Formats: sequence, structure tokens, C-alpha cells
Amino acid sequence: MCVFCAAIPIAASTGIALNGKQVQAKRQAESAGIEKPKIKPIMQVTVGVIFLLMVGSATYHTLTYLP
Repeated sequence: MCVFCAAIPIAASTGIALNGKQVQAKRQAESAGIEKPKIKPIMQVTVGVIFLLMVGSATYHTLTYLP
């Protein structure tokens, strides 16, 4: 498996985990009645990273296996 193909699920799982921690912190702040933490665009960045990795993977596999 190439580096691009291996990095796609790693990036997805990392982004989902970070987003989950952010949502959990927001819910805890709401239940405790304290100020909500600033929401970061983690999912949008994760989708962008996955898209770039897919483009890189397609380019790599296309150029590598050309006759």
C-alpha cells in the first residue's frame, strides 16, 4: 500500500477523534454552565486533507503505472 493510500484512513480517524473531543468538551461546558470553548473547523479541514490525499493518490498511481 502506498503512502497516500495508507494516510487516508489515518487522516479520517484522527479528524473524527479530534471532532469528537471537541463536541464532548462543548457538551460538558454546556452542562456545567461555563463558557463554551471556541469551535474549530476540524471536519472541514479533515475533508480537505482527505481530498488532497485522494488527488495525490490518483496522480501517483496514474503516473507510476503508465506504460
